Amino acid sequence: MRQESKYIEYKETVTKTFLKVVSAFANYNDGKIIFGICDDGSIKGLENPHKAAIDIENAINDSISPVPEYDITVNEHNKTVILNILRGSETPYFYHGKAYRRADTASVPVDTVELKRLVLRGTNRDYEELSAENQDLSFSILEKELKNMLKIDVFDRNILKTLGLYVEGSGYTIAAELLADENQYRGIDIIRFGESENQIMDRETFEHESLIAEYNAAIQVYKKYYQYDEIKEAKRNTVEMVPETAFREALANAIVHRMWDIQASVQIAMYKDKIQITSPGGLPEDISEDEYLYSQVSVLRNPRLADVFYKLNYIEKFGTGIRRITDAYKNERCKPEFSFTEHTICVTLPVKIRIQTDDMSEIVMQALVGSDGMTRRELEKLTGIKKASLIRILNSLLDEKLIEKTGTARNTKYFAK
Repeated sequence: MRQESKYIEYKETVTKTFLKVVSAFANYNDGKIIFGICDDGSIKGLENPHKAAIDIENAINDSISPVPEYDITVNEHNKTVILNILRGSETPYFYHGKAYRRADTASVPVDTVELKRLVLRGTNRDYEELSAENQDLSFSILEKELKNMLKIDVFDRNILKTLGLYVEGSGYTIAAELLADENQYRGIDIIRFGESENQIMDRETFEHESLIAEYNAAIQVYKKYYQYDEIKEAKRNTVEMVPETAFREALANAIVHRMWDIQASVQIAMYKDKIQITSPGGLPEDISEDEYLYSQVSVLRNPRLADVFYKLNYIEKFGTGIRRITDAYKNERCKPEFSFTEHTICVTLPVKIRIQTDDMSEIVMQALVGSDGMTRRELEKLTGIKKASLIRILNSLLDEKLIEKTGTARNTKYFAK
């Protein structure tokens, strides 16, 4: 018998404590309660499972409001009762005036913030759609950016209505306040570390102003520390230690996909070898880690903010952000990393490894990185390195486990790890 988990609960007998579990499953995830099984998974069975099934049904109908969708079956073989509860669309589902959620194998009351989210989901609304507490808003920064990008002549309330930032009868929305010149929300907190996290070299905090201003200010801090000009043969080139495309995309995603009902900042930690961008809120409920990373599924928490950022060309087509971040490192040995907790999403952007072209082994690595594998003859033609020297370099790189090879004789191909 499987152990109890976030999605399965065992009850030795039928007592009203199971109703907390029903509320939790209906509010958040499909789940199953099996009656007649002890906590350790041993099967005890019920004396009268058919009567128990009726009691369970009556208890749900009388005590859970609104009544969720569920089904009950009796296992005649072991005299257990299986109750399947489906996640509902009319959240929150209350038991004795409280809504519950699962915390590992326990069911606990939701806090005030979670309850508000359940109410919004039950009415098919987003937090950003709510009316802003402050209705005395100005939009000079948004106006400037929209006029510059969309080439509009007039910025008025009709534009704000079109963007979903103003609703007749209820006024400016929270999305509007977030884009206004001033707001009450915490924005972006940037810390630059030295040799260790005990050594803070710089700190910049951008808050209580338009997300547009905060976004652009963070870009400038990035450029200050991760871009520099390099002059070669009378030409000035900008070197990006971290790809700007990746940083912009990760930052924009952190802003438009975060939960704004949490009083927390988007945190940007800058190190010598990486940048970490942490967004409050974790993954949306309806998307898995694999879907987030490998598909173009986009569940927008803040669709109006996302639409404005899209119109301003801060983000590309919805659902392509992760792909754009990874594509920015396509030809690099180091790759971005993504990590998740219940309440955060963290994107780590490593500093690119500079390849010195006066080192023949590095020339070979530069040729192999991002390729689909190359033969010795192809490398010889591409790099101009003679056969004997190239063989010596390839063997050295194989010994150092920086590259690998497949095939034999003339069909041997070399790949960067």
